Amino acid sequence: MAEHENPLGAARQLLREIPEYELVEALNAHPRVGGQPASMRAADEQGAEEDPAVLSELVRLNQVYEERFGFRFVVFVNRRPRSEILKVLQQRLNRTRDQELSTAINDLVGIAEDRYRRGEREENGGRR
Repeated sequence: MAEHENPLGAARQLLREIPEYELVEALNAHPRVGGQPASMRAADEQGAEEDPAVLSELVRLNQVYEERFGFRFVVFVNRRPRSEILKVLQQRLNRTRDQELSTAINDLVGIAEDRYRRGEREENGGRR
């Protein structure tokens, strides 16, 4: 991707061209929703909702998802509360593996695009 002038613009297509095992490896490197965030930025994105029932169900359904599809559940949280993400996870369990791979690619790139845009705004003092 580093060879492209606009790597994020080409990311979705490039990710569809890599071998599936590499895509699964990239998805599995992503932290689990509801788990320990990998960074302060990830913690901000997932919000501070600490309802034990929601967290417990996220842990359980993450495991069900990984067993069913063979990779981690990746979703563009976009600062939604975990209770809302739990509903998304429940719905996505009814999909096919191909649908989930496609959605995971889109969401993984969406996360990167959002972080890039927010980073630009922070560098410009909130201006774009």
